[in-house]
Amino acid sequence: MQQHERVRAAGIDPERLEALWRRARREVDEGLLPAVQLAIAHKGAVVASAVFGAATATSLVSVFSATKALTAATAWRLLEDGRLDETARVADLIPEFGTHGKDVMTVEQLFTHTAGFPHAPFRPLDWLDPDRRRARWQQWRLAWPPGSRYEYHPTASMWVIAELIERVSGRPFGDVVRAEVIEPLGLSNLFLGLPGEANARVLDCMPVGAAATADDYARLGLPEPPVTEVTEEAILNFNRPEIRAVGVPGGGAVATAEDLALFWQALLHGGRAGRRLWSDAWLTRARRVRTGTLTDPVYGVAANRGLGIVIAGDASRTVRGFGHGNSPGAMGHNGAGGQIAWADPASGISFAYVTSGHDRNPIREARRTVALASLAADLTASLTADLAKPGSGQDGFGAVR
Repeated sequence: MQQHERVRAAGIDPERLEALWRRARREVDEGLLPAVQLAIAHKGAVVASAVFGAATATSLVSVFSATKALTAATAWRLLEDGRLDETARVADLIPEFGTHGKDVMTVEQLFTHTAGFPHAPFRPLDWLDPDRRRARWQQWRLAWPPGSRYEYHPTASMWVIAELIERVSGRPFGDVVRAEVIEPLGLSNLFLGLPGEANARVLDCMPVGAAATADDYARLGLPEPPVTEVTEEAILNFNRPEIRAVGVPGGGAVATAEDLALFWQALLHGGRAGRRLWSDAWLTRARRVRTGTLTDPVYGVAANRGLGIVIAGDASRTVRGFGHGNSPGAMGHNGAGGQIAWADPASGISFAYVTSGHDRNPIREARRTVALASLAADLTASLTADLAKPGSGQDGFGAVR
């Protein structure tokens, strides 16, 4: 089947698709972004994809925090079959972790960024030494009591989830990810723990553009983002083969946009390529918002966290990286610098956008994300016509799309 036939079969408006491609190409043509891939998938298959700039269809790109959904989905395999329990105390499974008040923390709190140690330090290469890992677990201290608030944990909680996966399964974390998720789904262009020979396919991440200033934030009435471990130096570390090989569970995956979109198709349908990995009952459970009324301390909107994924939810969905037209049940997880990944059960569409350019300006990045996500969400507007569309044409960050 040709691409235009697949597009029509998925209920996608070809003109809307062309508008998405044009918007994705804009920053490449302007010289801001060096390379871009994006893909749309439906019913377990890619129906349309495009590449711009230095990318080819098989180029691999670091997807940073979009990795968290892959790590979470691997843990779902252990949770569904009873090898891991989300209500269990972490210290009962990792005794070294139960220091400095961390003994009360539950497994679920690691997934929902309510664990209380968002800034705990950990060097990626220390993962290769079990003694160094154990020393870190013992040293870490809480910033606030587990479960009492939400604050995004860029990497810390995901290291502990990876440790849990190892201890429960008795196998190295990267092996479990490949055996339990990547290989059964037939995703040959998605890696968490990159083999050396695949490095030639990876587009090095390149910081681009001027950083936003304090005046830029003030003009929009937005708070300046807090300083976290996601620094330019940390991002550039993922250009190092030895760091890519570790498989950092909170940010180390590399993928093509097509395989990332297919991964999210699997999270919609419980599997793909004839392999069922998660039951419908489990997917419903994993997608349930676990953070209640807890809010994001930066933007003051509901956190809306499922079990390791983000749920679109209410009208503040654009702040969470979704488009205006996404349904409340859409789920996803974006990555630093502009990576986008989500799936929407209302349309059956999954969308992935990856770029090797790491935008230094979070305001510009947010506008691009909302514009692209909104165009992608509207591809099947006839399927979701009952969803309210804003009349202002604004992207949620004060900019007209």
